[in-house]
Amino acid sequence: MHSVSTLIRIDAPTAPTDLSKAQQRFNRLIKKIDQQRNALSAWQQTIPRYRQKHAQAFEPLADTFRTLQFEFVQLLDTHYPGKAFTQSDRKKIRHLICNLAGKLMVENENETLKAIYNRHSESDFDADLEEGKEALKEMMRRMLGVELEGEIDLRSPEQMFAQLGEKMQEKIAEEKRLQQERRDRRKKSAKTLAKEKQAQEEAQRISQSLQEVYRKLASSLHPDKELDCVERARKTALMQQVNTAYEKKDLLRLLELQLAAEQIDLARLNTLTEARLAHYNTLLNEQSKELACEVGMLRSVLAMHFDTPEEALSLPDQALAFLDAQIQKMKGDILKLKADLSAFQDMKTLKKFLKSYVIQSKSPLAETARAMGIYMSY
Repeated sequence: MHSVSTLIRIDAPTAPTDLSKAQQRFNRLIKKIDQQRNALSAWQQTIPRYRQKHAQAFEPLADTFRTLQFEFVQLLDTHYPGKAFTQSDRKKIRHLICNLAGKLMVENENETLKAIYNRHSESDFDADLEEGKEALKEMMRRMLGVELEGEIDLRSPEQMFAQLGEKMQEKIAEEKRLQQERRDRRKKSAKTLAKEKQAQEEAQRISQSLQEVYRKLASSLHPDKELDCVERARKTALMQQVNTAYEKKDLLRLLELQLAAEQIDLARLNTLTEARLAHYNTLLNEQSKELACEVGMLRSVLAMHFDTPEEALSLPDQALAFLDAQIQKMKGDILKLKADLSAFQDMKTLKKFLKSYVIQSKSPLAETARAMGIYMSY
């Protein structure tokens, strides 16, 4: 079954090449917006399913894994004084303990873990965490030119990024204001003034084109003119859709409603003037950009909230498949960690593992990750 929007198009009398460039662009934009709306709808349906599956299938496994990690830290701490370990072995054990305990405490503070961390890190977790927060603030200031204010909760990345987003919006708005001030201070040439006036007039004509579609719909669908109760209720619902579409500058939805109300037919679209088509194309292009931003925002929020690489969220089905893969991986990680916990009860087995374990040198990237509260997982 075709959606109404897929039916809205300008058909050429004979061959597609008979269409003007503006008509061809109109058809392309209609098709693109239809695809974007379908993508947005798919994401809006997928995200609740993703959240539910994550809560029901992944989180219980993650809780089990964190409990096992806690036991692993305690086991390493218990073995640490063992006479069988060399100075190099103990350095590696401290590295494992501090990285794993640090990660667990960023997620959920625990006094037992904190004591173990402090004992092996030769520092203090709370002080390290505060240092990490300050390093993060400095990184944001240097990289993005924004100042994060107040307390940063590394256990709530969505809150942190929400504050960062607000600061970025403020920075962009301030830059635009300063640019406008600089433009206002500059003496404008007659050519520049004429160009600005032309742009303002064109924007006004585009707005009038949208208003014309809205007025025609409002004129025929306004419920106050209807005496029949059933028909009045129908028109009330339609007018709500019309008002919503107009507020959003959703030209495509207004055209769909016109088609449904039999105010226009496809043949009339062929008679639109080039000027009117240009106005419609401008509105449709802006609508397409807004839809792209909306889809992108949904993906970004999902990726940030669930600590998922955004490239794994190109399509809704791909996101669910990635989650399935993560669930299977977590099951495998649990089995491996259980086996290691059992095997490392024997210090000889642990010592053999430590012999092959390599402490990665701290790179600037690792330091940045640590500043953001991202510690090495087991």
